[in-house]
Amino acid sequence: MKKYDIVIIGGGPAGIVTAMTAQKEYQDKSILIITAEEKALVPCGIPYMFHELGDVEKNRMGPKAFVDAGGELLIDTVTDVDTKKQILTVSSHDEISYDKLVFATGSSPTIPHFIKGFDSKYVELVAKSYSAMEDVHKKASEATKIIILGSGFTAVEMAEQLALEAGKEVHLVFRSKNCLHRAFSSEFAAIVNQQLIDSGVILHSESPIKEIICTEHERKVILESGNTIEGNMLIAALGFSANVDLAAKAGFCINDNGQIVVDNYQRTNTENVFAVGDCAQTTGFITGRNDNIMLASTATAEARVLGHNLFKIRIKRNFPGTLSVFATEINKTVFASAGAIEQEAERANISYVTSTFSDVDRHPGTLSDAKKITVKLVVMPEDGQIIGGEVVGSKSSAELINVIALAIQKYVTVYELISFQVGSHPLLSGAPTKTALIKAAENAIRKIT
Repeated sequence: MKKYDIVIIGGGPAGIVTAMTAQKEYQDKSILIITAEEKALVPCGIPYMFHELGDVEKNRMGPKAFVDAGGELLIDTVTDVDTKKQILTVSSHDEISYDKLVFATGSSPTIPHFIKGFDSKYVELVAKSYSAMEDVHKKASEATKIIILGSGFTAVEMAEQLALEAGKEVHLVFRSKNCLHRAFSSEFAAIVNQQLIDSGVILHSESPIKEIICTEHERKVILESGNTIEGNMLIAALGFSANVDLAAKAGFCINDNGQIVVDNYQRTNTENVFAVGDCAQTTGFITGRNDNIMLASTATAEARVLGHNLFKIRIKRNFPGTLSVFATEINKTVFASAGAIEQEAERANISYVTSTFSDVDRHPGTLSDAKKITVKLVVMPEDGQIIGGEVVGSKSSAELINVIALAIQKYVTVYELISFQVGSHPLLSGAPTKTALIKAAENAIRKIT
């Protein structure tokens, strides 16, 4: 039986970053990553394999740098965890002993068992698996009429990418009024809908599904309205659920969201065992409640802290919760959000006001590549603290939302933003006389006072 100082179950972003951080910080420790597939995917890049990248291989990632630096990789599946003996059993029946164990088991596609016919083998699932997505990619390349179920980032981005492929008719079916309705306010989410329509996607909003009929020769979605949508490929992108079966079997605490319960340093209820990434519990930065955020950016932030602190607390975790920072591009328009946007503030019963400012991202606005950008801030009126924000417009929106995220994390107020010193250049930014973020802060102050 081989023994390792650190064993990590899972070869996704959380597992790899934990391993590489620990490798640098604890150079005398032996580290093993156990993963089911040798090849892995960049999770956020999955939709772009269908057009922008054009190939699954171009979206490949893996622990090569970790292995090159002396780490070990085992392609296998863990079947049992004995936390008292600190021993793992893998599918080949070999046993592995550990000092520190990290669950980075990720997530799998959510399956709505309540929808009749969803269990058909002809329903394609968007999984974070290289081999699975190779199969989906091949089938999509041959299909001409594709039905996609879902309204989240993966569904929306995949629909837009497939619609860019010549000769394909793409239908997006979802039960909400707008796509990305959890990440954006209704005002911004409505713009997402329009950009999808403009890119050629056929939207079926407010369309709950009654039944799916998928056979070798037909793909049908029957809606509760009685309408039927037919195609020759059906892809379900209805989100992801944490992979916790192994952890639950081993006796770890699982919360109501189906994630492994951890503390602020990713420690489980069992000594020497940690969990990180999609499989681990997250807490909302603003609300303080259990959240269900599955983002590589969140996972890697957790993993960097965990990698330093596996043997003792060496670096204090400076973020008490998850901010939920999102960004995407639909039809060459960028949408980004961070923190508690309006509906989240409503659900958490938080007092707030919103403020918006729009302008172009170059100065003068007559420059050829000038594009409109709109900033919306969600602010607590009692003290002016920024708790959320949204940006829509040019590519600079994706970086601007990171500035807003830092402002939220550091409890910056709109009053402090008034004296925010910015660098500007005609070819690179909006005018310093009307910086969109600062003007949105000014508008919030007017509302407050």
